[in-house]
Amino acid sequence: MRNFVSDIVFCILLLLSVSLIFGASEIIKSLVNTGESFLKSSSYSWIIRLCLNLLSYATVLLPGYLIYKYVRHTKYIQRGGKGCIPKLVHLCFVGHCETGLLDSSSYASTPSNHNQRTFTQDALLLLYCFFGLQISYLTWGYLQEKIMTQDYQDAGGSKERFQDSQFLVFINRILAFLMSGLYLIIQRQPQHKAPLYKYAFCSLSNIMSSWCQYEALKYVSFPTQVLAKASKIIPVMLMGKLVSHSTYEYYEYVTAILISIGMTLFMLDSSDYKSGGATTVSGIILLGGYLLLDSFTSTWQSALFVEYGATSVQMMCVVNMFSCLLTAMSLFQQSSFPLICSFMMKYPRFIVDCLLISICSASGQLYIFYTISKFGPVTFVIMMTIRQGLAILLSCLIYHHSVTVIGIIGILVVFGSVFLRTYCNNRLRAIRRRRAAANSIKD
Repeated sequence: MRNFVSDIVFCILLLLSVSLIFGASEIIKSLVNTGESFLKSSSYSWIIRLCLNLLSYATVLLPGYLIYKYVRHTKYIQRGGKGCIPKLVHLCFVGHCETGLLDSSSYASTPSNHNQRTFTQDALLLLYCFFGLQISYLTWGYLQEKIMTQDYQDAGGSKERFQDSQFLVFINRILAFLMSGLYLIIQRQPQHKAPLYKYAFCSLSNIMSSWCQYEALKYVSFPTQVLAKASKIIPVMLMGKLVSHSTYEYYEYVTAILISIGMTLFMLDSSDYKSGGATTVSGIILLGGYLLLDSFTSTWQSALFVEYGATSVQMMCVVNMFSCLLTAMSLFQQSSFPLICSFMMKYPRFIVDCLLISICSASGQLYIFYTISKFGPVTFVIMMTIRQGLAILLSCLIYHHSVTVIGIIGILVVFGSVFLRTYCNNRLRAIRRRRAAANSIKD
């Protein structure tokens, strides 16, 4: 009986919180529709779009938070209970899932066959991973810039530019969720232990960082954005200090300073900035938001890996599940789906680009996990650094971005620092392994 009452309370909390959020969202939308010029045409109009997105996310997150507090206060889980609601509450707030896609009791780890591969097999597998990553992410970058910065033209000659960054986040996440879910069905996994609500934090930061990334292309050039991604080592170190209390070597601080110098040279001397074109204050703010949120995402995911031992594909599946839920709610609440469908019907080429960018994003995530599992993170970082350099070159060739000599020096400083950091990190690990081996021999 007590659990039945609690289930009714869950429904009441859900209805009240959703009604409150919907009401606040409608008020903001009515203000936007009144014709305020700042809200519609200002270069800071992204702030209003961000507020609407956050309210939409709160439609999901606020009920979850209230239910979590109620469950903790009433000791709902300790009372047990049968039915789908108690099981769902247990799965979300306690974890230790026993059935479903995320785990298998019959899982048995098999030793890696990495040592059994010949040099030729290793070389071919490395080439496969390299070209898979390059093709996936270079195509994704090209399509990203095309969708957000180029006009689509219909048969009648009318042109229009797609503006909804949230939809691009949604289509990228939904295919990644389906692919990772299919992988979990086919490939047995170890028991999943983490409570699902833990993934909501990195899922929220992940979709917000992606939104900032797409939105920034309205204000900065694609090469600027790519170089900013190469500079995310700095916010990663800051987040590591704040979240995990990590310590760093001297070379890491030196390379971080060099990266910031190179990024400054590129941004201050790029022709886009000098001509007052692409690079704006809004773009810099959005890029800063992307870097901070993306750094939090990776730091939080690393903490989950360490604490609960989740596999990469389990992480990919659950994070993308939350991302699909949050972004779909945002699109539904802002009545974006009818407008997007109308845009698709008017410009069929946009449908093809959406499918391609979604496939490239999802396949790229799978290549990331596969490359790291076969060759380790150092090789992966080198591949992705090469990809970022090629992305800048490809963008400059296709979309005719011009870069000054000082800007090129800035690019070389950034990528040179990334390679130096990777080399020093690899050397330090090798020295530590030799010392550990020497100490074990002495003992």
